[in-house]
Parts: sequence; C-alpha cells; structure tokens
Amino acid sequence: MITPKELSTKRITKATLNAFIAKAKNLFVDQLSSFDGMEDMVTANKNPKISEVSKADAIGHKGVYLVRSSRNSFTFFENENYYGIEVYNCCGCGVLMTEK
Repeated sequence: MITPKELSTKRITKATLNAFIAKAKNLFVDQLSSFDGMEDMVTANKNPKISEVSKADAIGHKGVYLVRSSRNSFTFFENENYYGIEVYNCCGCGVLMTEK
C-alpha cells in the first residue's frame, strides 16, 4: 500500500495512479464535477457522494476519467478519513481514494 506520506512527496503521474489502484485494499470515488452535454461544459455535481468502486472500474465510467495526450492533472488528496489522488481534466474532476 502506498502511504499518504509517500504519495504527498512524489510527483503523481498515471503510473502512480495505476500503482495506487493496484496496492489499495478498498477504493472509493467522489465525482466532484463532470461534463454536462446540455450546457457544453464541465459543471459541479450538486450532490457529490463517496461510493465504493472495484479496481477494474477505478478508471472509467464508474471511477475517474482519464484523457489522452497527458491532459490530466493529478494532485494529492487527504482529509480526516481518506487519502488518494484527485484527477482533473476536460471531463471533470474526481477523487480516487482509500481509507486511512
């Protein structure tokens, strides 16, 4: 398992995200914003909620979205109960996390 200290001190890349997914016991996702086709832009989710996600679904429709050509931004996320990686791109913003 990647510890919060290790994750907070290193540059986070797609490889780091994949290692985090592989080594985590339980994964949770929180979709903070997503692309809205009716408004043709990314909008904040009105009621974001944390839900459990499998390792196979961690990236994609049920998890966080990734786009090609290195247009993803990864940052360290931590609160009192969870830590993980926040992913931001043109599809929105989501946090993939595990329990402390």
